[in-house]
Amino acid sequence: MTEQKLLLDEVQELAEAALLNVGTAPIAARSLARAVMAAERDGIRSHGLIYVPIYCEHVMCGKVDGQAMPVQRHQTGGAIVVDAGTGFAHPAIDVGFEALIPVAHQQGCACLVIRNSYNCGVLGYHVERLAEAGLVAFGFTNAPASIAPHGGHKAVIGTNPLAFAVPGPDGPAFVIDQSASVVARSEVMTRAREGRSLPLGWALDEAGEPTTDAEQAMRGTMVPSGGYKGFSAGLLVEVMAAALSGAMLGQHASAFSGTVGGPPRTGQCFIALSPVPFSEGMFDQRIHDLVLAITEQEVARLPGAQRRKHRQQAEKSGVNIDSALVDRVRAITGSS
Repeated sequence: MTEQKLLLDEVQELAEAALLNVGTAPIAARSLARAVMAAERDGIRSHGLIYVPIYCEHVMCGKVDGQAMPVQRHQTGGAIVVDAGTGFAHPAIDVGFEALIPVAHQQGCACLVIRNSYNCGVLGYHVERLAEAGLVAFGFTNAPASIAPHGGHKAVIGTNPLAFAVPGPDGPAFVIDQSASVVARSEVMTRAREGRSLPLGWALDEAGEPTTDAEQAMRGTMVPSGGYKGFSAGLLVEVMAAALSGAMLGQHASAFSGTVGGPPRTGQCFIALSPVPFSEGMFDQRIHDLVLAITEQEVARLPGAQRRKHRQQAEKSGVNIDSALVDRVRAITGSS
């Protein structure tokens, strides 16, 4: 595999041009392209430029409405509801955050739910934005069913990521982003496309047997992280992101991959808290002490530290991306 180096601005411009050329509204294309760039910047390739052809394919086949404009349905106190209209999740989250951030600061706590949505990419990217605004943030997003309950064999919930970000004096103190499965399903999708095998313990085939074949894993189920505990965490996410928002349950949502099934209509939920009215001025010191207790240990690292390391390097010198992938995305833009 040959690679070429792209600056972060070039990654964003390439992704945005491809999305625009297949009929995505400018506001949605811009929002999604920023997230694609951020994924490449932070070393999360499974949600970076490699996903752009899938996004474009989904616009063209109608799995996502590239022209949809998200609408804030209503706000009751600190409860905010946004309808993505079967469009991309990213612009819907942007609309929701415009209300969520000031309300959380004013009231101390606020909750945003989004329905009729789509794959929101890296969930940690979104909660980090809230932490940058000085808020403690929780994020939940459900996905098409791919995990069976403990002792069962039929998938009921998806990999259902949850994320958490904490503000610090110089930006987010740390960011936690993890799925209910051992590994994100997007990583299995990536390996299936590239013809690579899986480590044992990631997935099960259709018969419920462990498999290292990525294609069989895509037809089977994902292994929950920590066994029944992982399924329980995913169930919590399903309640917050789907039941609370009125979005489609994972067991009824169409796949995020392929062109069959129409819009998935999944959901997201974000909870934001201002430390100010709760901690009586002690929050920053407590977080400082907590972070220090981790970082002063020689081999220990904070959650999200690896992403930050990738980010610092990428901001200086760009990122290396598979040349064939760059050519593929460039072809979608219609330019040579």
